[in-house]
Amino acid sequence: MKILQTLSRLYINDLSSVLEFYEKLLGTPAIIRFQIQQIGLELAQIGDILLIAGSEEALKPFRSTQATFLVDSLDDFRAFLEEKGAEIVREPAKVPTGRNMTVKHPDGSVIEYVEHSKAV
Repeated sequence: MKILQTLSRLYINDLSSVLEFYEKLLGTPAIIRFQIQQIGLELAQIGDILLIAGSEEALKPFRSTQATFLVDSLDDFRAFLEEKGAEIVREPAKVPTGRNMTVKHPDGSVIEYVEHSKAV
């Protein structure tokens, strides 16, 4: 059970208008970019930053999530977190990059956990 990477989240309204800025600022291209059309979001990862774009209405349910942890095993982390008193806010679900879940830690922090599929 290991956290592979921690991503800071930036919430924006239009990914296309800022993507080049963040690529130049961070000195690296986006390594992942995808849409989740059913919830009206577009995401891109540049280094340790996760840009999450959408309308204010689409972003509202996600703004309380403070970071994204990329992990080696979502199932192992779920068992550990529940054992330690964390609350599963969003059950594990399939996403374009693999599977994710959102968890409220005992201290109140809200974190997204993501296990990438082998293809990512």
